[in-house]
Amino acid sequence: MNNIKNMLNDRSFLKKTFALTVPVTLQNLLNNLLNLADTLLIGQLGETSVAAVGLANKVFFVFSLLMFGICSGSGILASQYYGKRELLNIKRVLRMSLIIGVAGSFLFLIPGIFFPKLVMRIFTPDQEMVAIGATYLAVIAISYPITAVTNSYIAILRSMNYVKLPVLITTIAIVLNIILNYGFITGKMGLPQLGVAGSALATVIARIVEFSLLQISIRLTKPGDDSVGDFIHAKYDKEKENKVAFINSNFIHKYLHTASPVIVNEFMWGLGITMYSLVYGRMGNSATAAITMTSSVDQIAMVFFFGISNAAAVILGNDLGADELNKAKEHAKNYLLLQLILSLAGALLTFILRDAIVSIFPASKLVEDYIRLNITVLALYIPVRAINTLIIVAILRSGGDTIAALFLDISGVWLIGIPMAVIGGLIFHLPIYYVYAMVLIEEIYKAIFGFIRYRQKKWLKNIVSEG
Repeated sequence: MNNIKNMLNDRSFLKKTFALTVPVTLQNLLNNLLNLADTLLIGQLGETSVAAVGLANKVFFVFSLLMFGICSGSGILASQYYGKRELLNIKRVLRMSLIIGVAGSFLFLIPGIFFPKLVMRIFTPDQEMVAIGATYLAVIAISYPITAVTNSYIAILRSMNYVKLPVLITTIAIVLNIILNYGFITGKMGLPQLGVAGSALATVIARIVEFSLLQISIRLTKPGDDSVGDFIHAKYDKEKENKVAFINSNFIHKYLHTASPVIVNEFMWGLGITMYSLVYGRMGNSATAAITMTSSVDQIAMVFFFGISNAAAVILGNDLGADELNKAKEHAKNYLLLQLILSLAGALLTFILRDAIVSIFPASKLVEDYIRLNITVLALYIPVRAINTLIIVAILRSGGDTIAALFLDISGVWLIGIPMAVIGGLIFHLPIYYVYAMVLIEEIYKAIFGFIRYRQKKWLKNIVSEG
């Protein structure tokens, strides 16, 4: 009780946390509501279309996790540099993020555009789903490089506590996306009826608009008192920087040492999660459609806890970069307590609303039953997953303890989650909700060993100090 009282009395901590959490959560929530709207609109085309698009989007899922790794790794350094107010080094971090992110996007764009059917056959043997999914994938892949640039800028802005501008721009892009989705899928508003390809085209257009608005907005911002313009317009001072290159070998080494484990972590974790889809795709159209719809609910149910974790990563990074280690330790403890309390409430709310949630999906009685039981499983695991997200994404990574975070994520998926999926789905042919519950056992493993690592305090360090 004393810990709760101390946390509630720390008004500065709570104010800063929610000032960051609310915009980030809103932005993520809008993205997830877009995914839900996509699922509902595509649902009008049938369960096979929902399942096919869900599998096709696994390519974007792996790409987005690669970008999340790049942006998280960049954010670790940018947050600590911002704590030291080293704007030029933040600009260096952005440049590295852009180079790696755009290059990585082409690894997904090329097969998505030129070999979409081959990619879809990895996920399912069903020829109808392959054909529908390939149509969607060939269009949506165009958006990947644009997304890489936009996400890199947004991650750096977040690390510097600038969160309102990205939320505003994302809101505009998402509203446009939903309107175009409706028009292109249904053929309304004078637009051609393009089915699943129309949904992909709407996303591409919205991504282009989002990218353009973000670039125009930040470049029109003038330098001022601690503004975005101070960072964007920071000039390279040769004398101050001892005439070293703008991105020199020492900086590249520091960036890769910190960011590469995070990039590998998210990419390998994403591949592991995609392996689940290989199992689900072989459990039948009903199971695949149910897990696709459940994923939309999952993302919305977890969005606030991801927001808190993102806020924690920024604040802890700022504390550590400013050499305020005791403050970082106290803030980490507060975040764990806050995440636990809110996630228990979130789990209860998700369970209570499960019937209302199921009713919004256009699905058969069997798929509705699957979704209802999947949501029950989801609710049971929400607190554990919320704590894991906080420890791995925020606490361990903020202090550069990225190897430990990598080990926890990768070993959980590949040594526990995937074997559970194969055993439950392909060997014993259990219903989808049992397989889903078995897969999530990995979260219990990560919670135990993640908390042990947190208590060891190896993350409690300044990684951008001169020493």
